[in-house]
Amino acid sequence: MDESAYAYLLGLYLGDGHITSGRRDVYALWIACCDDWPGLMAAARGAMSDVMPMSSVFCVHQHGCTMVKSTSKHWPCLFPQHGPGRKHTRRIQLEQWQSAIVQKHPGEFARGLFHSDGCRIINQVRRTLVDGDRWYGYPRYFFKNESKDILRLCGETLNKLGVAWRFSRYNTISVARRDAVARLDQFVGPKY
Repeated sequence: MDESAYAYLLGLYLGDGHITSGRRDVYALWIACCDDWPGLMAAARGAMSDVMPMSSVFCVHQHGCTMVKSTSKHWPCLFPQHGPGRKHTRRIQLEQWQSAIVQKHPGEFARGLFHSDGCRIINQVRRTLVDGDRWYGYPRYFFKNESKDILRLCGETLNKLGVAWRFSRYNTISVARRDAVARLDQFVGPKY
């Protein structure tokens, strides 16, 4: 298995993915991708193909998004976090073998998390001066998720990458310091 692709796909799955069961113990891995980000869709398709090369990957178009989908009997083995209900209502913990992969490829895991439930914006700031208002902007990352476990995994990964972060809300991680944003840009960058 391509571990780098798996780390990225795991991040996508924890944010915008789910697994459904079909006939004869065949499961489908679904990753929801916004139609505004064709590069993200291509990256999701590529990661699925690299992780499960014997299974075909295809897209199911829905209103406002595209579901990237692949079927295999093995998806629940690769994503043991699969279970009933929403991810934020149940415990999400990585298996030891998953943690080892994330430790080897933290940048890919962070990229998957931020591609699913994150964004890179230009934060606009207004300063009132004697001669009038001055505006300036700087890049900033946000990662938002309702699962405390997924937020913890994101924070631990950012720590491993040496990226300074903080909670801007109870469910939102913020990366705003210039050096931290530059460091995260090496792994994530803007969505496309």
